[in-house]
Amino acid sequence: MTDLVKIDDEVITTRDFVKLLRFTGAFDGLMEDIIKDKLTVHAAKKAGITITTEDLQERADQLRRVKGLHRAVDMNRYLDANKMTLDDLEQYLTEMLFHEKMLEQIGKDEAVDEYFNLNAPKFDSIDISHIVVDSEGKAREIMALLEDDPESFEELAREHSLADTREEGGYVGRVLRGALRSDVEAKVFNAAEGELLGPFPSADESYFEIFTVNAKRPAVLNEDTVAEVRRLLQDEWIAARAREHNIEIF
Repeated sequence: MTDLVKIDDEVITTRDFVKLLRFTGAFDGLMEDIIKDKLTVHAAKKAGITITTEDLQERADQLRRVKGLHRAVDMNRYLDANKMTLDDLEQYLTEMLFHEKMLEQIGKDEAVDEYFNLNAPKFDSIDISHIVVDSEGKAREIMALLEDDPESFEELAREHSLADTREEGGYVGRVLRGALRSDVEAKVFNAAEGELLGPFPSADESYFEIFTVNAKRPAVLNEDTVAEVRRLLQDEWIAARAREHNIEIF
């Protein structure tokens, strides 16, 4: 246990700090990030990825530029202020480089293309609007009005919807698969453009939701999709690596 801060006679220790992280809910996310980083570094070393002296020097120079540490004395002050040594800094930069190089291998263009070709429907998207009301009766009344006059959707959303999209006429925008409740998603993604769907009750029937499909967008391997595929590849790879290790959180 290490002392972190002293306020008059009160000493705040690492144990106090960890307790605070747990109470505020920040502990789990931070620990998850640390574990992911360490698993990636272990895997990079196992895969034979190497970090050269030139790699380290380039990254150290980049750090100096970003932090404005132009002189050796500036770097020394920075290390002292953060209670770090040059060895600590080298270890940090080395692990950062292992992490980046490993993720680059996982997300190679060939892997992205293969994953997309096998899972293209997962990246379909639709453009939707919705109206949310607090009773089934009101929802059905609005559905009847919309069936007679589909063009009144925006007006009815502004007048009746409880959602924070009411000022935009109920416009939600583009959503990917997985963004809606599974029972709703299946029907909405299979609907035709302009089709009305609902009303769908919430689990406790405290509200009812009506959707309209503004546009359907089949999957395209554009910049946004590539980024999402790389994220999924990395998540699946990390999950597989986690199963290879015995991880204990204290």
